[in-house]
This record gives sequence, C-alpha cells and structure tokens, in this order.
Amino acid sequence: MARVLVTGGTGYIGSHLAVALIQAGHEALLLDNLSRSRREVLERIRRITGLKPVLLEVDVRDEAGLDAALARHRPDACIHCAGLKAVAESVAKPLLYFANNVEGTLLLLGALDRAGVTRVLFSSSATVYGITEKMPLVEESPLAPINPYGHGKLMVEHFLNDLAKADPRWRVGILRYFNPVGAHESGHIGEEQSDVLGNLMPILLQVAEGQRTHVEIFGTDYDTPDGTCIRDFVHVMDLAEAHVVALEKLASCAGSFTLNLGTGRGLSVLEALQTLERVSGRKIPWRAASRREGDIPVCYAAVDAARNLLKWSAKRGLEAMCADAWRWKEMNPSGYAPHAGEGGDLA
Repeated sequence: MARVLVTGGTGYIGSHLAVALIQAGHEALLLDNLSRSRREVLERIRRITGLKPVLLEVDVRDEAGLDAALARHRPDACIHCAGLKAVAESVAKPLLYFANNVEGTLLLLGALDRAGVTRVLFSSSATVYGITEKMPLVEESPLAPINPYGHGKLMVEHFLNDLAKADPRWRVGILRYFNPVGAHESGHIGEEQSDVLGNLMPILLQVAEGQRTHVEIFGTDYDTPDGTCIRDFVHVMDLAEAHVVALEKLASCAGSFTLNLGTGRGLSVLEALQTLERVSGRKIPWRAASRREGDIPVCYAAVDAARNLLKWSAKRGLEAMCADAWRWKEMNPSGYAPHAGEGGDLA
C-alpha cells in the first residue's frame, strides 16, 4: 500500500483517482484549495469506498503550507492534477495560467524534493500536440501547442524529464489525457458544469435535463463522416485506473516515461450527442455554429505504448460513458450543491 498525495484531489479527475486508489488498497491524501471544486466530494467518495479521504486545504503555490502538509502526512508518491484547465480562459489570462500551472508546479516539485517524495505522475494533455493532420497521435508526434494552457503543460513535461535525468532518485510518469468524460457508475461523483470550461458532455447533459434549450456544435462542415469534429473520448474511471497501474509501475521504472491515455478510437461530437440521446431517452436539440479558431478536426491517440508498458487499455465504450454521465446528472441535477436539483436550476 502507498500513501498517495493527489493534488487537485477534489476536482473531476482527482475525485475519481481517489476512488480508484482506495479501491486498489492505497491511501489517498487530497490536496486542493477548493477554488473550483467542493468539499462535498469527500463525503461522496466515502459513500463509494467506505473511507473518507483526508483533505489538505492548501494551494500549490503556498510553499509553507506544502512543507507543513508533507512533513505531517509523509506521502510516498504524488499524482499532480491541480491546475486551471480552460483553454479559452488561458488565452484571455495567460499570466493566471502560468502562475497556477507552471509556477505552482515548480513550487510543488521543490516541496516534494525537500520532503523526499520523488515518485510523481503528472496530468498532462493532448493539447501539447497542437494541430497536426497525421493520426493517430503517438507519443513522439511533433509537440506544438497553440495556447497558453498547452504551453504550460509542455513546459512542465520538460521540467519533469530534466529532473528525472539529473537526479536518479526521481521517477516520473507523464500521462497525456485525451477527452475524459463520464462519471463513476454509482452516480455519486462526476463532472460539474462550468461556464469557464464549457466542456461538451456537461452541456449535453444540461440540455437533456432541460436546463438549456440546445447545444451549439462548432463546425459541421469538417472533412469527417458527419461533418463534426472527431475526438478520443475516454471514460474517467478508465483514466483513473490507468493512474493506479502507472503509479505501481514507477516503483520498478527508473527515469521517466510518457504515455497517451485514450481509447485509440476517434468518435464524433454528433456521435456523442446521439449516444446520450439513446441512453437517456431524451431529445438533445442542437444548432450548427461556426468553426472555432484552433479547433482540430480530428484528434485521437495511439495507445500501444500504454498497453505495452502498463498492460492497460480502456475498457468502457461511449455508451457506458454516456450512461454513467446521465446517471450522475439525474442523481445530481445541480452537481454537488446540497439538496439541489428539485427545481431544475442551472449548475
């Protein structure tokens, strides 16, 4: 059993990671400043696992707070998920993103180094690849991010690789997420709608629930089978389970490794919408909108490296992703808000 510090631990990815870690026999310590997540997540994790994880309410930029938390709880490893993640917001507020995602990571790494915690998994992103026509994306594909969010992710990847090369104590896994969707099958934890993020699935769920009138699909004239963008949607619990295996791999893998985490299959935005319609039994009205600058027509992962190194591959298909997301939405129409949802208010 390992004691694992999960930064951003009460967020969408972090909460599902906590469940996967606990169910695999590890102890999860959740570090979060709660700026974009809720304390209620802790009780939801307890409902699923029977254990309520410890919350360390600390910002990753708070060096003294990090040092104190690490000295008190002495984790064996860290999964670093904390950070801002809205691409459009990063374009409008690059300094905010570099301060949180880049400077915050450097301060965290310094604190981990002082505490002797040198096993780290980093939540990276397919945004590091930028715009490319050659698919599927392999880990060696050209890296050319086109926005501050992606730039920050790539900077941190470089820092971690350099650190692992310079100091043999450090063992680092860089995990590039594609498009995480879905929720835990219990319906107790999932992704809350955020107007800042504007992620597809929470908006589709709001329309299905009657909280929005329609969804806008940006670009219906791409050179794809149905004209809409193609993405590699991966179930959040498949993603979480990959982290557990990757964490265990760090114990026997010197240096660093970088892996794509996806399904290896591209599915269109319209396919996601139609699948959610089918599993929910609800009609989801949509309107065609203009293409958004910077959107990539087709993006999906090559997953051979993760399969070979971790013996892991995604198990859940799009129907399970939509069914689990819909269960979460039906049980929690207003997300984690206490006693929410009776009046159908927006999340």
